[in-house]
Amino acid sequence: MLAIGIDPVFSDLSAFPTLTPEIVRAYLDDQIGRIGALGYAVDSCLVDMGATAAEQVEAALRARSYDCIVIGAGLREPPELLLLFETVINLVHSLAPQSRIAFNTTPADTAEAAQRAMG
Repeated sequence: MLAIGIDPVFSDLSAFPTLTPEIVRAYLDDQIGRIGALGYAVDSCLVDMGATAAEQVEAALRARSYDCIVIGAGLREPPELLLLFETVINLVHSLAPQSRIAFNTTPADTAEAAQRAMG
């Protein structure tokens, strides 16, 4: 499985005053651990807000084949990231057409998103 999302150091967390990049990263690390405990190998691809994001996603998709790709809420929900989200979806579509796609709703439910996609 590949988890693609915005690196928390680049996230605008102003709408969530109780969150910090460190707390979000801890949630992400916990989810990667949970997915591993479920028996799935997981790679993380945390990207910036656009400068090198497409190249990072492309490199991850070319590095290996994935059964499932989870795309984080932080990448798809802010309207200002629409073009980056489209770029990521099109890269996944063209470079990993065999992969199931899943979406989390927060950094804390990535394992559930992966389970839904993997059946």
